[in-house]
Amino acid sequence: MRVHCLVGLTLSLSAVPSLAAQDFRWHAALASGKTLEIQGINGTIHATRSSGAEAEVTATKRADRGDPSVVQIRMEENADGVTICALYPSQRSAMPKTCREGNHGSMKENDTEVRFEVRVPAGVQFVGSNVNGDVEGTDLPGDAVLTTVNGDVELTGAGTASATTVNGSVTVRMGRADWSGALRLTTVNGGIKVTLPAQAAFSVNATTVNGSVGSEFPITVQGRMKPGSLRGTVGAGGRSLELTTVNGSIDLVKGS
Repeated sequence: MRVHCLVGLTLSLSAVPSLAAQDFRWHAALASGKTLEIQGINGTIHATRSSGAEAEVTATKRADRGDPSVVQIRMEENADGVTICALYPSQRSAMPKTCREGNHGSMKENDTEVRFEVRVPAGVQFVGSNVNGDVEGTDLPGDAVLTTVNGDVELTGAGTASATTVNGSVTVRMGRADWSGALRLTTVNGGIKVTLPAQAAFSVNATTVNGSVGSEFPITVQGRMKPGSLRGTVGAGGRSLELTTVNGSIDLVKGS
């Protein structure tokens, strides 16, 4: 069974007994400049471009030994846009009532996986955060911020993107290179591959401990060359790109 709800309504699966461990669905128009944020904890998040002006989110729950029906999917409207999160119960603390309180809970107590499928309309920023699982963005129409702890981060999009994981790789292809401030792509155990427009201009600081650093862009090097480190400017320089890993290689690729 699927549920349709409007922006401004909060949906809790535990309040709809007939849904039990089945699907959650939300869709609504989001104005340009707003943010659609997904907060997962165990499972995967996959976002792609919407074919129209509406944003859409579906969530499917499954478990091997836990009880999916007690994992709530909550939608909250805020000044920036919409946040949708998975909330897990815990024997040690009360069930969080809002996404802002955090996705508390233990996988030892409930191994439910939540798979989020997201459609993002033009002009809307996408933010996807996870703990155990991959976060993917495919052909996103705007800027994105993707984070996880144990999983890969993969993104292709028309805008700019920052990406962070701990145990996993980071693969990002950006359609624009006009970010402001510093843009960071980081991991600890995994490689980083970032593709930028051929005419991009930026300053880059790339470091790894166990791996190599390579670039298809001509780089004017600053300071001394060191193994596993590259610091310099591409084109006229300017905005900062920081690429950091410990165990993995870093590749800077020239796009079209």
